[in-house]
Amino acid sequence: MELDRRSFLRTATAGGALLAVGGALPASAAPGGFPDYRYVRTLLKPEQLKYNPTGEIIFPCVRGVYDRLSNPIGRYYLYYAPHDAPGGICLAYGDSLEGPFTEYPHNPIVANEWQPHYSVKHVSSPHVLWHREAREMWLYFHGDNNTTRLARSKDGIHFTYDKAVLTTSMMPSGTTETSYARVFRHHLPSRGARYVMVFMRNTTANHRDICWGWSPEGRNWTFDHEPLIDHAKVGAVNVGGPHLLHKNGTTYVVYNSDKESGGNILITEVGNDFSRRDHLGVFYDSRSTAPENGRAAAPAFGTDRGVPYMIYEAGERLSGVIAMARG
Repeated sequence: MELDRRSFLRTATAGGALLAVGGALPASAAPGGFPDYRYVRTLLKPEQLKYNPTGEIIFPCVRGVYDRLSNPIGRYYLYYAPHDAPGGICLAYGDSLEGPFTEYPHNPIVANEWQPHYSVKHVSSPHVLWHREAREMWLYFHGDNNTTRLARSKDGIHFTYDKAVLTTSMMPSGTTETSYARVFRHHLPSRGARYVMVFMRNTTANHRDICWGWSPEGRNWTFDHEPLIDHAKVGAVNVGGPHLLHKNGTTYVVYNSDKESGGNILITEVGNDFSRRDHLGVFYDSRSTAPENGRAAAPAFGTDRGVPYMIYEAGERLSGVIAMARG
């Protein structure tokens, strides 16, 4: 069923939305006091890309690198990937989150074969973290669906393989997939952790939940065996594409539901210690028109010159585009 914000919202929103470009009046606040993001344009279409082995792309991750890397090729790096075999971690770059983004000419920057480390059917779902202590770009990606891996880079383009950081064997029996991970710097003093991972877990029951783990340095992880977001608790068949957000002194997870369950991006307050499960409803309501066609998923967030942006999958899974919405 599609979750309705008015009927499902459990707490009053707080705070105001940021001003949009051009000094427009602020939009009404989304749950948690976040701005209401509005679709602006498509950034990447598979048919316009030189590296396009499967006609589909997923899971964008955008990072500002202008103040972190020496001689970057753009102010912003946008990572993405095809999902189906052979997949491949790809890069586009640009000087504004408004676009345009230019495809890196030597994609993929990480392939499904990386000897002697692995040879798998596909690699996908890139998430890049600026690792403050190492002063490196750390890339988390899956390949195949049962393994999440880590690679590291000084320039955000050329990566050195590190290790597998999450596999199905680290989760309870019956786990079939551990993928679509994003990692964030987040202090959990009681757990001795400075990094948190949120990811999608599938089981033999074939319902996907959001799970989580914590780490002192981003390489070695402990994982909670209970779902952080249970699909049934938010009225969905499957949930995925999680992302951590902070506002007003607390922590939220935003994530997408499957199209049959609404195809929207939802939000849950988990609190700074991840002890809460306050499901707040719809964070972003997907439009029925193109390019969303009833599905928005896998959001990533950035701020450019004070304006908030959401970069996300728009459209049917494995036949969509990478789109941009402005807050």
